[in-house]
Amino acid sequence: MVNPLVTGFFEPKTFSIAYVVADPRTRTAAVIDPVLNFEARGARTATTFAETIVEHVARHELRVAWVLETHIHADHLTASQFIRSRLGGKLGIGSNVPEVQRTFAGVYNAEPGFRADGSQFDRLFQDGARFEIGDLNAEVLHTPGHTPACVSYRIGDAVFVGDAIFMPDYGTARCDFPGGNATTLYRSIRRILSLPPETRVFVGHDYGPDGRPFAWESTVGEERAKNKHIHDGVTEADFVAMRLKRDRELTLPDLILPAIQVNMRAGNLPPADSNGIVYLRLPLNTL
Repeated sequence: MVNPLVTGFFEPKTFSIAYVVADPRTRTAAVIDPVLNFEARGARTATTFAETIVEHVARHELRVAWVLETHIHADHLTASQFIRSRLGGKLGIGSNVPEVQRTFAGVYNAEPGFRADGSQFDRLFQDGARFEIGDLNAEVLHTPGHTPACVSYRIGDAVFVGDAIFMPDYGTARCDFPGGNATTLYRSIRRILSLPPETRVFVGHDYGPDGRPFAWESTVGEERAKNKHIHDGVTEADFVAMRLKRDRELTLPDLILPAIQVNMRAGNLPPADSNGIVYLRLPLNTL
């Protein structure tokens, strides 16, 4: 089995990690969960972070075949369209994404031309779908619970889990977004943790609890032994009770309202208004 070269890129304002996953022989690569900078006070976007990914790809003479999203993110705007404009590649996401689009098309009262069918993406991956990144074999695992459309990508000896599970000392993802479900998340994570214990686990966020350095790689074995929310021996009932209690105490992500209306469009901005300016909507008293 060919295993990938993995490079993580940490975005400090949203505590997000994007990845470049490369086949060492063919230099073919995928970019996973790229981040678009967004400054809320002035409503300005920038590509500073995404440019570091572009520079890495150029420096290592990689060819991007795929830009992959693990889900419709609520905490950052995706830079997938910028990455594709600079590096190419097909854009993929899980096949349940229309469910999220339908929900939020209503929240934002999206324009009549908005299609809640996932057609903004090049590929909607069914559970178990397989594809190649050069010589690397990739498999899609549907891992809903945080959102109904979350997927993980198993590529060689690595699995990219998005927001399903985090580093062992931080735990697991919230389940209180529309369509989220703690029981479903428990079962999705147990599916991830049924992979071989040496499987490398790459997470979508890290918050450096207790001041430790930021980190984003563990293993299935480490998660099973040490994850504070879902280590071996934690029952489904115990996990659900913990997750529901914890979620009631959380505030919404700072960028949830600007992020989802861009991300549900596969990283495209909403259509410009009659004056040529693009506006992001802030639905009041809705979420």
